[in-house]
Amino acid sequence: MTSYLSKQNTRLNLRRASKLALAVNLALFSQLALAQQADAQAGAEKTEVITITGSRIARTELVASSPVASVDEVQIQLDRAVNVEDITAKLPQAAGGANATGATVGDSLGSSTIDLRSLGQNRTLVLINGTRAVPFSFRNSVDVNIIPAGLIKRVDVLTGGAAAVYGADAVAGVVNFIMDDKFDGVELSASYETADGGAEKFNTEAIFGGDIASGRGHITGYVGYSERKDLLAGERSWAMQNSGSIINTGGFYTDVASGNTFGIDDSGAVTAGRNTVNVTGERNLIQPMDRLSAGLFFGVELSDYAELYGRGMYAKVKVDGAGAAGQTPVTVNEQVTLTSDNPYIPAATRDLITFDANGNALVNVERNLGLGLQYTAAVRESSQFQLGLKGILTDSLSYDVYAQYGSTDETSTIYNNAYKINNSGGSRFGAIANSSDIFDPALDLTNFGAPLLYSNRERTQSVLAATLSGDSAPLFELPAGAVSYALGYEYRKETGKQTPGDAFRNGTSYASVGVFDMDAGFDSKEVYAEVLVPLLFDQPFFDQLDFEGAYRISEYSNTDAENTYKLGLNWAINSDVRIRASHQTAFRAPNLGEFASPITALSLALFDQTSDQFVPRFAGRFDGDPCLLGTGNAEQCARYGAAPVGTPFDASTASYTYGGNPNIKPEQAESTTVGIVYTPSYLNGFDVTLDYYTIEITDAVSQIQPAAALKNCYIDNPVAGNPLCDAVLRDPQTGLISTAIVNDFNLAAVQQDGIDLAVNYRFNAPEIMGGAMKLSYQGTLITKQTRQNNATVAAIDCKGTFGSACSGDFASVLQADYKHRMTLDWNLDTVGVQLGWRRIGEVENAADRSISIGAQNYIDLAASWQATDELSVTAGIDNLLDKEPPLPASGANHFNTVSDYPVLGRTLGISLRYTPAF
Repeated sequence: MTSYLSKQNTRLNLRRASKLALAVNLALFSQLALAQQADAQAGAEKTEVITITGSRIARTELVASSPVASVDEVQIQLDRAVNVEDITAKLPQAAGGANATGATVGDSLGSSTIDLRSLGQNRTLVLINGTRAVPFSFRNSVDVNIIPAGLIKRVDVLTGGAAAVYGADAVAGVVNFIMDDKFDGVELSASYETADGGAEKFNTEAIFGGDIASGRGHITGYVGYSERKDLLAGERSWAMQNSGSIINTGGFYTDVASGNTFGIDDSGAVTAGRNTVNVTGERNLIQPMDRLSAGLFFGVELSDYAELYGRGMYAKVKVDGAGAAGQTPVTVNEQVTLTSDNPYIPAATRDLITFDANGNALVNVERNLGLGLQYTAAVRESSQFQLGLKGILTDSLSYDVYAQYGSTDETSTIYNNAYKINNSGGSRFGAIANSSDIFDPALDLTNFGAPLLYSNRERTQSVLAATLSGDSAPLFELPAGAVSYALGYEYRKETGKQTPGDAFRNGTSYASVGVFDMDAGFDSKEVYAEVLVPLLFDQPFFDQLDFEGAYRISEYSNTDAENTYKLGLNWAINSDVRIRASHQTAFRAPNLGEFASPITALSLALFDQTSDQFVPRFAGRFDGDPCLLGTGNAEQCARYGAAPVGTPFDASTASYTYGGNPNIKPEQAESTTVGIVYTPSYLNGFDVTLDYYTIEITDAVSQIQPAAALKNCYIDNPVAGNPLCDAVLRDPQTGLISTAIVNDFNLAAVQQDGIDLAVNYRFNAPEIMGGAMKLSYQGTLITKQTRQNNATVAAIDCKGTFGSACSGDFASVLQADYKHRMTLDWNLDTVGVQLGWRRIGEVENAADRSISIGAQNYIDLAASWQATDELSVTAGIDNLLDKEPPLPASGANHFNTVSDYPVLGRTLGISLRYTPAF
């Protein structure tokens, strides 16, 4: 097939042949470059011209001015990846994000998101083949469950801002999923992964591709189904430590008039005290998920000057998890009227109840309704369609125009809940207090409960873009070559609509959660330009010196957008050493959730670990009132009218509010990278890249959690006028907390400096073993990480920490300052074996440095076997030594641990790939 790309290759190679050898030699560190070098040694003349992540200019060089870390198809297959989370979880540059544990809050609802550098999932731009993936949330996050792992050819991770090239949101960096849209043939695959006690994963996928239109085009398609079972907390002893209890189904009763109390135990016997039950073991440690996905990529040459291309991708993902309501069973705690003729009142308790002259008694009832654990079922259908036209007008001028539309439709339903209020506005439970035996712990109230719609949500994204690229050869050439460029325009429109279920809009359910109505959108218009200027070529100490520049002018309908730029330098000293540097500005426009979502209130009891309504995944967000606990500064407590030490406090009487802010501004960011690529000619198969980066974000959107605000106000910085004191309001009459405000504001400044190191060495195995070996290392070291919550307080040192003090709702809790992945491969004929070592460095609690988590090491083992020309088998064990997650004394956010650490223990898996020959 003579395609647009192959024609472009042929024409460009005539003018770029002199640079080819140098470019290939300088790209040894990637698998693709090795393949090109091998072809060149075999006498092949064809060279692929590609567009690298972080640029719109096609070139033969795979080394650019910005550092790009890659995971190739071979590694993805060795990892037996069922979904993208299986890939990104092992990337040193990536933090936890939302994942299978469901330990995040907000609107994640069973999603899997990417959080680069622990700077926040909403600061990471996700691309598919260089164009935006459709978000699912109002926070602009992408659920990467929609991306088929089996069709991924490569995953590129670009460090630092890339707004001048890709637009807003690329503050922490870019993750670009390169799909194998030129697949030829048929591949059928199946995989199975299991851990002790559950969390089994099953995946089956079919991929097909071939030429169409008499060889003038190509089509690639896929269809797949995957399923992940749940893993209950009861299957892990560490998850059951410190587990709390809730009231049982027998209940606890207080006669309001006399104050007399009694309880009913699980057998129905009357007791003097309260009876509880521990349901922690029934909660999900891993959320169950199933996914159906299908898609098509195509390209057809219409003429010598035009190729029609496009893609269609569809995924339906269903996840059962904690959701906003958590998994605590529904309980009642209300006063009901019992009548003296109620036949169900136990005889032993009748004298404890005070009936008035009308035969009525007011009794407070605390009771588990026995409906089982609540859970939220989120069904998310995502689709994205792209249609484009590209071609070469002359040897030095090409174009690319495309339109793209994506949507995510989501329905979330909360099960094992119930309406609290009846149509008359009265209590449903109170209405049955005399007609049902509410004292019977075995009372079946199944009909009392019902699945309740939490919300319907729709998210859309439309993109129209046009790029003109080429070089200056027809007009002029510099001594080192022609100037390459790209000019373009992009229009983007995003909308979000949410319709709550009536029970949660009106607060008539037993769940202490609310959900808001929303119908909002924005659009952007942007013009961008990029240039690659060859300054020197084939000179002493300057085998090649290129300058890269980019500039983007942005206009947003919902904010005052910032123009952004990129400056880069690429200097090949000789065939062994290349130095690269870049400086970029970026901005992140307020997303729909930040500028348009209304204020929503939850009960503060959901965040209070002393409350029976506490939701474990909210741990660390409220740790009590320092003024009542006696840990706060007495003068400061008096200044803000706090109640005295020891005053009882019921968190269910206070609110936790969160939401958007129509006056919010864009975040600003600057990033600088300086690196070296070393590919010594005297040591075949060896390469190393070392890159230093610094990222500084100002006007960062932040949500101050009540625990952090209270600690800063009353312990760390107890001065009059501390603005964080105003984030937690007190009742002027009682002095107790009334409202914790967790809304979005441009409060924070974040800075992160670090070093990325990648080393690869390919060598012959010892003679006794035979074959070839490869040693790879990819690591990241953070040298500085600070967070300044607002301009009036000092910056917090967040390097090597964990906990909410250095995080937020949309950034991972773990801020490790060192992570690496190291692998040793041995390949012999049809067999390959890989031993892997993953390490997460030691961290300390950001709020209490005396509490630490030691470095965690995980050993993985994988093997592949090409059994026949058509059948390959891959098997492996992750976490070979069955390492349990660490259990810090405080700061945990998921069943006594931190959700970024693997919670499954040892897992075993096998995958089969069958490629029939036709």
